[in-house]
Amino acid sequence: MSELNDFKIAILATNGFEQSELEVPLEKLRDAGAEVHVVSPEDGDITGWDESDWGRNVPVDATLSDAKPDDYDALVLPGGQINPDLLRVNKDALAFVTAFHDAGKVIAAICHAPWLLVETGIAKGRKMTSYPSVRTDLENAGAHWEDSAVVADQGIVTSRNPGDLDDFVAKIIEEIREGRHDRKAA
Repeated sequence: MSELNDFKIAILATNGFEQSELEVPLEKLRDAGAEVHVVSPEDGDITGWDESDWGRNVPVDATLSDAKPDDYDALVLPGGQINPDLLRVNKDALAFVTAFHDAGKVIAAICHAPWLLVETGIAKGRKMTSYPSVRTDLENAGAHWEDSAVVADQGIVTSRNPGDLDDFVAKIIEEIREGRHDRKAA
């Protein structure tokens, strides 16, 4: 498959990411032809969370301090409880996410990762989904929450949990192929 040849995608994560929510998009987007980099505040490796315990390490391709949003076409934000909670208080991570939004690039967040879209103000006025426990946070931030496997609103793709990964990745590919999104109304 070569649907995403010539596209470069960043996956922003830190320790405690939901294992499958990083690994599945990483593998499937690479299989679709994209160049995919794991970007993290840490260098070396980061460790996932797999169900009830620490999971496998994933190598970091670029540190957040070195990564440039202009070098990427899209951003994927894996969930888990720990990873997005740590990133949503990291000003550099929030600036990274905001830069993708301001440039009209695709941002895809699954599970608890929409917390980053709350912190950056991106959630306001958007149709979104998430892990059920994040629903109130999204609604309080002005999002219109729905219980669907995947929701896309002007290039902002959200999904609920690992059971939705196939739909999530398919929608990411579709949105990237559509190109940049005009977000003036948001």
